[in-house]
Amino acid sequence: MLYLATHTTRYLYEEPVAQCLNEARLKPRSFQGQKLHEFRFHVDPEPAMLETRRDYFGNDVTTFAVFRTHAHMSATATSVVEVTGPEWDPKDVSVSWEETRELLRAHPTDELMEAYEFAFGSPFVPQLSHLASYAKQSFAPGRRLAEAAEELSGRIYKDFEYSPAATSIDTPIEKVFANRKGVCQDFAHVMIGSLRSLGLAARYVSGYLRSGTNYQGADASHAWVSVFLPGGGWMDLDPTNNVRPSNGHVTLGWGRDYGDITPVKGVSLGGGKQIVEVAVRVEPVKKND
Repeated sequence: MLYLATHTTRYLYEEPVAQCLNEARLKPRSFQGQKLHEFRFHVDPEPAMLETRRDYFGNDVTTFAVFRTHAHMSATATSVVEVTGPEWDPKDVSVSWEETRELLRAHPTDELMEAYEFAFGSPFVPQLSHLASYAKQSFAPGRRLAEAAEELSGRIYKDFEYSPAATSIDTPIEKVFANRKGVCQDFAHVMIGSLRSLGLAARYVSGYLRSGTNYQGADASHAWVSVFLPGGGWMDLDPTNNVRPSNGHVTLGWGRDYGDITPVKGVSLGGGKQIVEVAVRVEPVKKND
């Protein structure tokens, strides 16, 4: 499926801003199952500096600065991206979760070593004992990792309420788990913490959902989880919607948690209080358009 994805972030300031410096991670990655055809990035007011680089996890980062006084600012990323979905079926990978844990600990190959980096706690997802207890309800001895992880995703979907007003990005995962309420970032963090508490490798995925669906998180930035399966690769799971992402999910990038792959962040001099508005549209396009 070929999509046109448009992501606009607008900042409205109570007082004029003298200057600001920002980072955006809004360029979709290309990998097996997804190909980026075109990307454009526009900032208003025109930035004095705009540079691109690649971060530690391989995500493209756009850094931009506005050095003149302004009362509002907008940044718009426009992408044409083709999504075909995974070319392998996790059900074909018979490795158990205990076997996976031991392979990660030994990390005898480069692939396992790279995955092992995602088995530890991170700033937004500390390792918590009660997450291990929650996860173990799905991880019976000898159970296939793919099967157990999918059940865990479904349990989070059932046990947690999608409630945008319940949390902010600064809400600790302990509070999210205790209240059983949050948004896609919270659902992803809970699942990642649960998997890592068992010694498994899980990463945070930032992206979009196709517009016009009934999924929670459509027409906004979205987040889900990838868990590493030896002999297969990374299996995506969306606990917010209890689905396995396919050609309706567009991936921007991934990291340990939200802090590694924040869509837009920055600092400003002045401004007072601010209002941030985010608009996302992901619509199918014909290949000959």
